[in-house]
Amino acid sequence: MNDMSQGYTTADGRKIGGTLMEMKNITLRFGGVVAIKDISFDIREGEIRAIIGPNGAGKSSMLNVISGFYIPTEGEVWFRGERRPQMKPYQVAQQGIARTFQNIALFKGMSTLDNIMTGRMTMMKTGMAAQALWWGRAQREEDEHREKVEKIIDFLEIQHIRKTPVGRLPYGLQKRVELGRALAAEPKLLLLDEPMAGMNVEEKEDMSRFILDVNDEFGTTIALIEHDMGVVMDLSDRVVVMDYGKKIGDGTPDEVRNNQDVIDAYLGVSHD
Repeated sequence: MNDMSQGYTTADGRKIGGTLMEMKNITLRFGGVVAIKDISFDIREGEIRAIIGPNGAGKSSMLNVISGFYIPTEGEVWFRGERRPQMKPYQVAQQGIARTFQNIALFKGMSTLDNIMTGRMTMMKTGMAAQALWWGRAQREEDEHREKVEKIIDFLEIQHIRKTPVGRLPYGLQKRVELGRALAAEPKLLLLDEPMAGMNVEEKEDMSRFILDVNDEFGTTIALIEHDMGVVMDLSDRVVVMDYGKKIGDGTPDEVRNNQDVIDAYLGVSHD
């Protein structure tokens, strides 16, 4: 495998930069249960990095470590060249890491616009009292954030539902709103936890297009968990494969596709 320590060029000619995040020997235990066992991998600037594996492999646990929801029992998380100290999720978000969730986590009674506006919360400087009065600096600040949100709404082609309470929206559109809320935080690293789960073919095609456009137009680095192997192989620049909490593969989609350990894990059979 080629040395990618200083970045690399993809098959379609895109330039991928150096290390944005590095997971070093990560182990995560819950009592006597080992969810992640001594896993190391990196995420490079500008790439789409997939984390895959059978059910129970530890993928979501790894995403929770990256986003600060879980603190690793052992190992280190490095972000933008610095070792990350123990942080709360909101502090990780302030560093420039945003995420979506496997189970949609939106405010169902609020409109699409207002849900996406919540993604700007970490950037708001005025206090709650000033925001409640909506006067002066607070009004100007909200207008600026609303303008950014309107651009995201246009980008995701959801203008027609901007004032609709998200609880009334079909599942695929709710997933798109959740993506919009994550984008509103202007992340350096966007974490997507099963963005295609529960979608039909047309919805998957739309979401795949938006993921590629986010990476291409915004230059956002993306790490995603996804069970649809066709989607993973089409979208990803590199793939790390987990099974029973261990890393069993890491490389380009073609390298992973031809890795016998990966084949065995997914087929549940052994080969002589």
